[in-house]
Amino acid sequence: MIIQLKKLKISQIDMSRGEFMLFSKPVPEMFRSARARFDHAGIQCLSYYTATIKDDHDLDDAVRGAILLGSRNITGDATGDVLRRIDERCTKEGLTFGIHNHYFKEKFEYESPEDVMRGLAGRSGTMGASLDIGHIASCGFDTVDAVRKLAPYLKMVHLKDVQASGGEINVLLGRGIARIPEVMQELKNIDYRGLVAIEYEHEGAVEEDIRREVEYARKFL
Repeated sequence: MIIQLKKLKISQIDMSRGEFMLFSKPVPEMFRSARARFDHAGIQCLSYYTATIKDDHDLDDAVRGAILLGSRNITGDATGDVLRRIDERCTKEGLTFGIHNHYFKEKFEYESPEDVMRGLAGRSGTMGASLDIGHIASCGFDTVDAVRKLAPYLKMVHLKDVQASGGEINVLLGRGIARIPEVMQELKNIDYRGLVAIEYEHEGAVEEDIRREVEYARKFL
């Protein structure tokens, strides 16, 4: 991964790998080792994706992982009183937290921009949105409208394109329904200055596809 990042001249990332997510129960040494390799390569891990935070034990692990990686933001989801505890803990630690919208075949708590905003109601500025463009499209919502509505809350953006709503088949940026050029223009319109992390979920060799994705996205910078 690091070799490819260097080839693509990418120096800032969101750590979003399954072995580092909470359900995989990653140990601290994994984070220390990854951080050492990133530092040696001159790569900053600005955000850490944890998936669902269910309780205080998960929250402890998420915060520890983010700190070990040197991340400023944690991305994931939670419901109920756990959101309050995330707000308090991340504020104390000087971190931010972005609620990640997602498409699943079964109903998910955060599918639309309005779902995310409901989760943020009454929270401090520590809390915000980690907007996944592909999942917004998969759930059948307008991606540009989502950027516009969540603009005051954006902590980071996952840039991804999908074949059709009601599914999550990834396609190269600009070849699906996610309106990537318009999304990039809207991010400029709102003067978004945070991380835009390209995501591409596909089986098999993806090196050439990723190169093309990065080349495509950079046209809109």
